[in-house]
Amino acid sequence: MLDFIMKPKVDFAFKEIMMDEKARTGFLAAVLHINPEDIKETRILNTNLRKLHEDDKLGILDVRVLLNNDMEIDAEIQLSELEVWPDRSLFYTSKMFTEQIGKGQKYDVFKKCVNISILGFKLFKEEKDFYSCFHIREDTRNFIYTDKMEFHVIELPKLPEEIRENSSDLELWAKFINAEGKEELDMIAKKNVYIKSAYDRLQVISQDKQKRLEYEARQKALFDYNQFMYEAERRGEKKGRQEGKEEGRQEGRQEEKLAVAKNLIALGLPTDVIVQGTGLSAGIIDTMR
Repeated sequence: MLDFIMKPKVDFAFKEIMMDEKARTGFLAAVLHINPEDIKETRILNTNLRKLHEDDKLGILDVRVLLNNDMEIDAEIQLSELEVWPDRSLFYTSKMFTEQIGKGQKYDVFKKCVNISILGFKLFKEEKDFYSCFHIREDTRNFIYTDKMEFHVIELPKLPEEIRENSSDLELWAKFINAEGKEELDMIAKKNVYIKSAYDRLQVISQDKQKRLEYEARQKALFDYNQFMYEAERRGEKKGRQEGKEEGRQEGRQEEKLAVAKNLIALGLPTDVIVQGTGLSAGIIDTMR
């Protein structure tokens, strides 16, 4: 009997699940609201986005898929709260869009680019629904400006506690990704053949010793990151209060940011993630490596 099972919402496990073509097809069909039979091909692409200039910001996606040769999809999981997430997802989607065209090519080469954000926090705190979809539309008459960009947001904390009889495929996938244990995963997998394929893949990788080590290292990095940020905020506030001056508070925060960055570098996190987590510039972080 399998004692250990990875949590699908840890990005390492999610990426591994998406390597299964059937699971990938079912997930994308559920999010895009299309029939799985209409998906003829899903091809995994290189997740490193091209840098056009030396000082460009590097983009690294979680899962990047070419669907039916006419749509590029970036699916990402973010468990720690990031207020700048909309800007971040727009940045990555824009890079994915612009790198499609080369010198001398015409604008008709562009494929539709879709971002799927699976979030472990509430991004739209005033909204109750766990799922939102965004397009570029005219403000008053609500018609599409272009269909070449599309954003899907799944907020896991807003999921209903129980699985409902009329749960959509998308809700089942979100519940699967958010599941904490084998019993819950077993129950959800029985309700959808594509999720069953994802669960089968999850069980296989959970028994792989090397993949388990990689998964646990990634999970530890996430835990450490959250703890570092929490402790840095507390220490910065304490030092600021002791100084009793705004200058002292700012100096304390800067020192704590540098300490956090040093720890995150030691964990092997990429520069762009450390920039988002600390607010320090990429130049400062690169000088610390």
